[in-house]
Amino acid sequence: MLTLLAIAVLLKAAWFSRLGLGQDRELVDFDAFYIVAKLVWQGTVDQAYQFAKLIVIQREASGGHDSFMPWTYPPQFSLLLAPFALIPVGIAYLLFTASTVALYLAVLRRIAGSQFVLVLIIFFPTIGITLACGQNGFLTAALIGLVCLFFEERPAIAGVALGLMIIKPHLAIAFAVYAILRRSWVVVFAAGAVVLVSSVACTALFGVQIWTALLQSVRDSSAFLEQGYYPLYRMISTYAALRTAGLSASGSFVGQVAVAVLALGVVLIAVYRKMPVRESLGLTAIVSVCISPYAYDYDFLIFGIGLALLLPALLANAREWERGIIYILPIPIGALGYMRATQMAASHKDPQWLDVLSIGGFAILPLIALIVGILLLRSSSSETVQSVPAQGPLARI
Repeated sequence: MLTLLAIAVLLKAAWFSRLGLGQDRELVDFDAFYIVAKLVWQGTVDQAYQFAKLIVIQREASGGHDSFMPWTYPPQFSLLLAPFALIPVGIAYLLFTASTVALYLAVLRRIAGSQFVLVLIIFFPTIGITLACGQNGFLTAALIGLVCLFFEERPAIAGVALGLMIIKPHLAIAFAVYAILRRSWVVVFAAGAVVLVSSVACTALFGVQIWTALLQSVRDSSAFLEQGYYPLYRMISTYAALRTAGLSASGSFVGQVAVAVLALGVVLIAVYRKMPVRESLGLTAIVSVCISPYAYDYDFLIFGIGLALLLPALLANAREWERGIIYILPIPIGALGYMRATQMAASHKDPQWLDVLSIGGFAILPLIALIVGILLLRSSSSETVQSVPAQGPLARI
């Protein structure tokens, strides 16, 4: 499986380089990363947040294709990407993806221990999807994994990793709440320091106006989301599920808020009941993808970190048929959206985003409910964790 991943990365790097492949192609996510990285060096990164200008830039880069990818990342991520603009796009993709997937797999291996292959199989489609579009899901999942690995023993490192999630802050909300509820002030202050220092650095490099541009892009993207201009079928949020099922934007948002409150309630219960740290962190990880309406299939890799943490408890407490569901359901959640996108691209038809159901958005909630029910309604004592050996710092929790 790792050999297949290595081959896939190399082939995709050739595709990005247009070496016999992808000669006439639309842009994908890493192309957007590369464009913004070049804008950093040109001193015009604020144009990435001005959709009217970004549309023109992306159309020129794609050779006239009309696909558009809005940019709503905090400037910290733009700064992180800047060095990749100094090399050709194919090599940039190779370095970015190879390094982040290696980090993700190393962290996942450390957490999962003897269950690493099982988790790898379950999330192999999601890993493949993230490779295909060159997204940052490996990086964000690895950062969340580092938060979990070092939360108890080296809270400063955990805090730094949590602070680096400023590149996708909506996926770190549950962990910020968890750290505050646990009164892990070293984690909280370290994360805050990273956010503050990086924000000051971005202000010094890009100017104060970068934050105004960011806020405007967030407002514009919210309008895009309301009007259904995003590929909602690739999202795994409640908002996407309800919107593609025919509910109004306001009704879908109410549903999203309700699920987010329930998700944070799970974090509160895990802390209040003083569950073993491995289990409480695992629950926090799996519900973290339920907070924001902006959660895509490649963000589902964070769920893999949570499942790896929870496997010892699930192996001890879940029935065989329950484990079967837990092992099988993540596969379509990760795969169906991208398969549908590939099919639509091959048909060359104008996509009607709201007409394509978000399978992942519907499937993820019963999956989480099943896992939470097993852990909260059945035994969740420390002996549960000891029943299946773990490796790394979490093994001593």
